[in-house]
Formats: sequence, structure tokens, C-alpha cells
Amino acid sequence: MKLILTLSTMATALVFSAAVLAHGAVTPQSIDTSTLPTLGEEWTDTNPYRELSGEVKVEIIRVGESAYAQNCARCHGLQAISGGIAPDLRALAADFDGDEWYIERVVNGAVRNGAVYMPKMNEHLNQEALWAVRSYVESLTADE
Repeated sequence: MKLILTLSTMATALVFSAAVLAHGAVTPQSIDTSTLPTLGEEWTDTNPYRELSGEVKVEIIRVGESAYAQNCARCHGLQAISGGIAPDLRALAADFDGDEWYIERVVNGAVRNGAVYMPKMNEHLNQEALWAVRSYVESLTADE
């Protein structure tokens, strides 16, 4: 009887795990950035929203949080708390080096052995949305 319960529990866990992990093809969601300062087509070297403050910064983080939740959280974790599959974005330094790594990934994506680990997000989201995501993540701390 104990063996049957153990096998039943394992089967249930397997089915549940498959349902959670089998989200299928991920389609990036567009983001309305009309309320953000316009940046243009050419990428800036560093986060142009980092030094802004007040209501503008509040709006940048609001848009970034929404964009993150819709496009990044499924791999990088809710509130950017990584479960270990994708890098913990909160660990990126809020400086040129962190921005350089971020730009590299959102522009070029990540492919290993022919498998896409991260799509080229700039093909789906504009620079304003992607820097807003970076600003949102920078607003979080590792303690959150």
C-alpha cells in the first residue's frame, strides 16, 4: 500500500511539474511607453533613466515593473528573484559594466548549443521599455 501511495504521489508531482514548466512558446508582450522620456532608435551606453527622479522616475519604474512581469518574470523570477534557471538580474551592478552586459543580452539574446535561452528582446520591445525594465530591477534590493 505504501508503494502505491509513493508512486501515486510521484505521478501527481510529475504531472504538476509538467503543467508548470510546459508554458509553450513565449510571445513577448508589447509595452506602452508613451509616458516615458523618448530615447530614440540608437542605444545609449548606460541607463539614461538611472539619474532621473520624482514623478518621472516613479512612472519609469511603474512601466518597467509591468514590462518585467509580462516579459521577464517567467524566466528571471517574480520581483527579479531568480529561481536559479536564469541569472538574478538584481546582481547586475548599476553602472557601465552592468549596463553593457544588459545591452548585450537584450539586443543579442542568449543561445547555447542551438537552443534559445533568451530571445532578442529588442526585436519586440523598444529601448524605452527595456531601460524601464532595467530601472525597475535596479529599484529592487537583494533583500526583497
